[in-house]
Amino acid sequence: MMSVVTDSSSGLEAALSQAAKLLAEQPRLAEAQTDEILKLLPEQPNALLLNALAKAKQGKLASAELALKRLARLRPQWYAVHLELGQLYRLMGLGDKAMAALRESVALKPDSPKAWLAIADIHSANGDSAAADAAYAMQLRHSDSNPRLLAAAAAMCENAVPVAERSLKDYLQENPTDVAAIRMLAEVAARLGRDQDAELLLERCLELSPGFNFARQNYAYILNRNNSFAKVLEQTEILLGADPRNMSYRNLKAVALGKIGDFDAAIALYQEVLAEHPGYSRIWHSYGHTLKTAGRTDEAVTAYRRSISIEPHYGEAYWSLANLKTFVFTDEDVIAMQAQLDRGELAAEDRFHFDFALGKALEDRRDYERSFHHYDNGNGLRKSLIQYSADRNTLKLRQNQRLFDAEFFQKRSGFGVTDADPIFILGMPRAGSTLLEQILSSHSQVEGTMELPDIISVTKDLYRRQSDTSAGTYYPMLPAMSAEQAAVYGRRYIENTRIQRRTEAPFFIDKMPNNYAHIALIRLMLPNAKIIDARRHPLACCFSNFKQHFARGQNFSYSLDDMGRYYRDYVELMAHFDEALPGSIHRVHYENMVEDTENEVRRLLAYCGLPFEDGCLRFFENNRPVRTASSEQVRRPIYKEGVDHWRHFETWLGPLKDVLGPVLEQYPEAPVFLKTAVQHQRKGE
Repeated sequence: MMSVVTDSSSGLEAALSQAAKLLAEQPRLAEAQTDEILKLLPEQPNALLLNALAKAKQGKLASAELALKRLARLRPQWYAVHLELGQLYRLMGLGDKAMAALRESVALKPDSPKAWLAIADIHSANGDSAAADAAYAMQLRHSDSNPRLLAAAAAMCENAVPVAERSLKDYLQENPTDVAAIRMLAEVAARLGRDQDAELLLERCLELSPGFNFARQNYAYILNRNNSFAKVLEQTEILLGADPRNMSYRNLKAVALGKIGDFDAAIALYQEVLAEHPGYSRIWHSYGHTLKTAGRTDEAVTAYRRSISIEPHYGEAYWSLANLKTFVFTDEDVIAMQAQLDRGELAAEDRFHFDFALGKALEDRRDYERSFHHYDNGNGLRKSLIQYSADRNTLKLRQNQRLFDAEFFQKRSGFGVTDADPIFILGMPRAGSTLLEQILSSHSQVEGTMELPDIISVTKDLYRRQSDTSAGTYYPMLPAMSAEQAAVYGRRYIENTRIQRRTEAPFFIDKMPNNYAHIALIRLMLPNAKIIDARRHPLACCFSNFKQHFARGQNFSYSLDDMGRYYRDYVELMAHFDEALPGSIHRVHYENMVEDTENEVRRLLAYCGLPFEDGCLRFFENNRPVRTASSEQVRRPIYKEGVDHWRHFETWLGPLKDVLGPVLEQYPEAPVFLKTAVQHQRKGE
């Protein structure tokens, strides 16, 4: 119920009370009642507020807005007016106006849980999970009367997450079924990156309280982060059953539909949401991604442009235009991006996105020096915001080589499941893997899917199950894995990836590039799966990564030095597997595919045990969805101009050349020193 301004007239209070009671079920009568009050007292604040709410309940949104704006002028310090105006703007789909009004409300009354919840919901619907978490923490802080939970919520608001964790665990020792505390502990786990723990806590929360929809929404978000998209859809259906028009629930469902490849349904749902709520830039942005993946490029551009028109400082929308690769910015776009970068208050995330986008715009204009300057700035800022250790990556891959040699695989012959469905394309990002996927998926017996997260999910499960995590990897778990366990994981992979398949084709592609670090696991689980290593010239590949901003992961790519070391480690590990698993991995050099496409395609199909089909040479006619940065490029015939494009930037690539050393000089062969290193690793030297 709204806050009430005191009035001395008992008759007036009775009339207002009656109008308030009518509001929920009979808003038309509530409006009539307050109209009568306002004839006598035109500026009576409670009557004006109730009148506006009654109009809104009947769908008279413009009239309600006029009434609330008038009241805000009369009573600018009354927090409830701004709260209701914010809620009205949410109904009208005017996200920026809603947020401004709600911010004004909490400025006047910082302990309003209803306002903080509305702010959190807007951030959540708009895809800004960090801001949503912070607002939800404020809502918790001001809505729970339990002093111990209040203290934990306050710690979370101040980002003292370990303090909140200790407090909540102590509390739950004494109160193990307090669902509010369990949900808060799940949020703590999510903030600490322990998503599996968060998932289990929320499952327990819903087991105790199935109607706790706030926890169910959290659960759906965690499932999405954990790549359990079928479960996300189950949870959003439950949520929508209780609140069918909820924008956040529908947006999350659209995201999950896109992740499983049901793009028509995702697009239809985005269109439905945006028709009702057209003022949310981040939803337009997500809609643009889905259109892009479905090959509807012109519509994707329009959606990204709409996102920018609503939120001009939203750098990621500009980067999404740049990331179409075939898109060319106008001079006006360049001026607008530079103007945003000149703003002192621009957030770091927006800033590096603008730098990457401007790098692309200037590269298209052949202004290579300024282009590199922006790429370098964007990478430097992005690197400052993440944690990555090239030394740790090297140690992990060396551990991989020590553990998984030829003898390891010989002793485990017959492990796993016999299914030969998956074709893994792996290696470095930006090495031509999307082109290989497009070629193979143009074959009648092969279905293209996406960069599937399922192998990574298995590695996380193995890591979580080991008693000693000091090694920093799951690798020590594999020597102890039984044939039965390998088969369980293999069957789980086949079953979990089934949701991504839309045809009856006997084979499908998993194009996650980072799976090169998990070849041993793949061989144990799925010994009949095909493995293709997509390789590209070191400077072409590394610089292509350097000018690419990845939505997540690939943290090695934001420094020329880290990039060169990562490429070297990758080449070394693949040289090891060439010896440990001779003939098992098929390598395709991008330059060879461009230069002699037909012969390379024939070699590729022969390795996969597939007959040659002409359609594989006309891959650019394949209109399947493509979910990577190269989506627009592989919808065109092969062009040779991109092979040596990196040479325009060679002046600034000295640090990369120095780190690559013999890997660059002896490309496409693996340097002798790497093969020697492999032998030393095997001997444990």
